[in-house]
Amino acid sequence: MHFAPSAEIFGVDGIIVLIVVVLVLFGSTQIPKLARSLGSAQKEFKKGLDEGASADDKGVQAAAAIPAPAPAPVAPAPAPVVTPVAQPAQPPGDGSSGTPS
Repeated sequence: MHFAPSAEIFGVDGIIVLIVVVLVLFGSTQIPKLARSLGSAQKEFKKGLDEGASADDKGVQAAAAIPAPAPAPVAPAPAPVVTPVAQPAQPPGDGSSGTPS
């Protein structure tokens, strides 16, 4: 068996077919607009990455400049509340078996 390297998945024939399909779907007038919008989207994406990286750097510098607050003292846990178990009520009488005499 012969496996093609990942860079040659489409080959020349596949790239030509892909270009023809794109031309048919979008038309020759829409492709330059599509390329411009993709280019501007890429620029905005890179700009956002740069701004995010600079904000992270500033955040790290600001966090290093501010001393960390001392940890709060830990209060001891409250003692558990124990409730007595209720005893069943005794029927009124003399304490003998429940049969009348």
